[in-house]
Amino acid sequence: MVDAHRTFVIVGGGLAGAKAAETLRSEGFSGRVILVGDERDHPYERPPLSKGYLAGKEARESVFVHETAWYAGADVELHLGTPVTALDRDARSVELGDGTVIHYDKLLLATGAEPRRLDIPGTDLAGVHHLRRLAHADRLKNVLSALGRDNGHLVIAGAGWIGLEVAAAARGYGAEVTIVEPESTPLFRVIGPELGQIFTELHSDHGVRFHFGRKLTEIIGQDGMVLAARTDDGEEHPAHDVLAAIGAAPRAALAEAAGLDIAARSDGGGIAVDASLRTSDPHIYAAGDVANALHPLLGTRLRVEHWANALNSGPAAARAMLGQDVSYDRVPYFFSDQYDLGLEYSGWAPPGSYDQVVIRGDAGKREFIAFWLKDRRVLAGMNVNVWDVTETVQELIKAGRPVDADALADPSVPLESLV
Repeated sequence: MVDAHRTFVIVGGGLAGAKAAETLRSEGFSGRVILVGDERDHPYERPPLSKGYLAGKEARESVFVHETAWYAGADVELHLGTPVTALDRDARSVELGDGTVIHYDKLLLATGAEPRRLDIPGTDLAGVHHLRRLAHADRLKNVLSALGRDNGHLVIAGAGWIGLEVAAAARGYGAEVTIVEPESTPLFRVIGPELGQIFTELHSDHGVRFHFGRKLTEIIGQDGMVLAARTDDGEEHPAHDVLAAIGAAPRAALAEAAGLDIAARSDGGGIAVDASLRTSDPHIYAAGDVANALHPLLGTRLRVEHWANALNSGPAAARAMLGQDVSYDRVPYFFSDQYDLGLEYSGWAPPGSYDQVVIRGDAGKREFIAFWLKDRRVLAGMNVNVWDVTETVQELIKAGRPVDADALADPSVPLESLV
């Protein structure tokens, strides 16, 4: 039986929110659990949106976190397709777009992020796309299929993970692809120039054209349809569709309007939380893409937009809401699949934070592990087409001890012996 005297509300219908609801029940919470999402779809996972589902290799049903019946079975009340429009901290209540007011004892904000928009002429054309939500993926999947059938052209603004994964899916359908990227290599701000060239070669080998060091300045159209995309060097690239893949911004407006502490944009923005994922209000927590957490292991504030963070921070926040002692110190992790290349990345090593990159294996064959080091200490590792090493890579990061770079690069030296 549900105890109506205590109510925990979760705002956000993504993976973090769904796993938080699941954890509240598995940890024995008997009060009301209310999950509010502004999409009509039940909570789903986002990786398939740019990977398996988009590429036509996974069914749409596979993206959902739980089967529909699970929510009723777990006594989780759903309010879907309705945004939260106001948060009243004094009254401990949230107001929904339909006027419904819900009171809470504890509140979890898992509002996620939204795609950044191109601020150039032509973005109102029908063939301009973003990829963040399942509805976006539904539409883009049909677009890529049609482009493949008709030998159509897709221009992608941005060579980050989303841009590259969509490029791979588009080439799988047979579409022509051009990527416009202001940096000198793909993934420049994530893995640096040393490894970015590998992804240039990977995609070039599959027929993708790159235009580095440039930005889109205009999307040219006629009768509402895209005809071309112009870059800041004056060049026009044929295009039937354009994807803006220039990053995402945390959806922190609700929290900011309510007066919660917000992290500086230079630190990644988002809702500032402590190591237990608690905000500046002791009754409110944040998890997933929107949370900017004080990371105990890394000793810095960090906002992580990847799947593993949503998967793990939702349950961590739920336990903290229940009064458990929580210190969210997971090593950041993400994965990607592009053509025949699969990778896993652990750690945090933005450009400028490391002084050495060590390669273990054969980068030319795209079978290797890359390590980013600072003062001989491993900050991050990325295994490419090498498997079952993530746990060891993360142990190296957590150990924080100096390692011998030559031994790290030598495949004959067991990786476990360096921990």
